[in-house]
Amino acid sequence: QVRLVESGGGSVQAGGSLRLSCVASGYTYVSYCMAWFRQAPGKAREEVARIDSDDSTNYADSVKGRFTISKDNAKNTLYLQMNSLKPEDTAMYLCATGPNVGGYCPYTYWGQGTQVTVSS
Repeated sequence: QVRLVESGGGSVQAGGSLRLSCVASGYTYVSYCMAWFRQAPGKAREEVARIDSDDSTNYADSVKGRFTISKDNAKNTLYLQMNSLKPEDTAMYLCATGPNVGGYCPYTYWGQGTQVTVSS
């Protein structure tokens, strides 16, 4: 059973920074995707950033240059460094993982989320 637990959310003013963490346990895939998603009330879930087992990364256009995804394999931990935060970044942030099937990532396992609130 794969388990993902996020932490690091909080309330900050615009222009501030936060670092989110996601500790993973359970089964490991040879080839995998790990990602951060966010969901705000009344809005669709959005993929913010993704990192594969080969360390390749992808970012949503809205966060490029401001957010950085990384992982520490020894600690089984995924990170999201968020800088220059904007009010529109306010959302519940969730981490997810699943196998990488030729570039397609069916995110089967999800964490419960950590809230990020950015004030003007």
